[in-house]
Amino acid sequence: MIQLSRDHAARLADAAGFIFDMDGTIALGDAASGGHRALPHAIALLEALQARGTPYVVFTNGTAKAPAAYAASLRAAGFPVADDQMLTPSASAAAWFAQQGIGRVRVLGNAGCAAPLRDLGLDVIDPSAPASGVEAVYTGWFREFDFDSLEAGCDSLWHGARLFTASNVPFFATATGRAIGSSFPINAMLTAMSGKRARILGKPARVAFDVARQRMGLPRSASKAMVVVGDDPALEMRMANAVGAMALGLTTGIMKDANDLSERDRPTVLLDTLEPVLAALR
Repeated sequence: MIQLSRDHAARLADAAGFIFDMDGTIALGDAASGGHRALPHAIALLEALQARGTPYVVFTNGTAKAPAAYAASLRAAGFPVADDQMLTPSASAAAWFAQQGIGRVRVLGNAGCAAPLRDLGLDVIDPSAPASGVEAVYTGWFREFDFDSLEAGCDSLWHGARLFTASNVPFFATATGRAIGSSFPINAMLTAMSGKRARILGKPARVAFDVARQRMGLPRSASKAMVVVGDDPALEMRMANAVGAMALGLTTGIMKDANDLSERDRPTVLLDTLEPVLAALR
């Protein structure tokens, strides 16, 4: 077992709250069941945090399902994750749109991607539906993307809408290896046609971190006492480093080493398993 330094172990034990990535960090998608399979020590770690009264959330950068559906899938795999402890980029996007007074949004995504926006009362325009006065185009998980959706999205952008996205990374981890994220190529097409670049509202954006922190009931002053756990240097590590939180990296997903990473993407500590974190809490 990898031994954490005394300082790292103390920082974990005293953490104000934890943000966990899902795929490649605590679980992997299980194609056979359509659900998730827990990675070693992940369930025990969340149970230990629950017993200690330390708040935590799971923040996936996927938008294929509504947050409650992801939470249900994790509970079926044995995780102690309530619906309100599960976040997706659409949850942070919905909160940001509401704060900015953006109410009419064309969502280039499926029903799960749009659900948090609808739940917050935003006027959601379906992917290829004719519409005027669209203020934002938001992209997420959308394997059904077609030319009609491209034309409708471009039309909204050409008429003044701003471009936003859940995520703009090309890959994510699965049980069978890396898979292609759908918003990345969609964003590339929209940018090529409109000249507008997508602003990210999921990880690693500050808005995503702040929504997670607020969901745990923590003040902004607690940011540096938080821990972000993940497998993607461009997502979780970058988000943690931007706010001074502890960036706890795992090699169980996208990231395999930290040798060639820039400072903003480098983990505070890189582990092959969650076992040392569990030991530090105990």
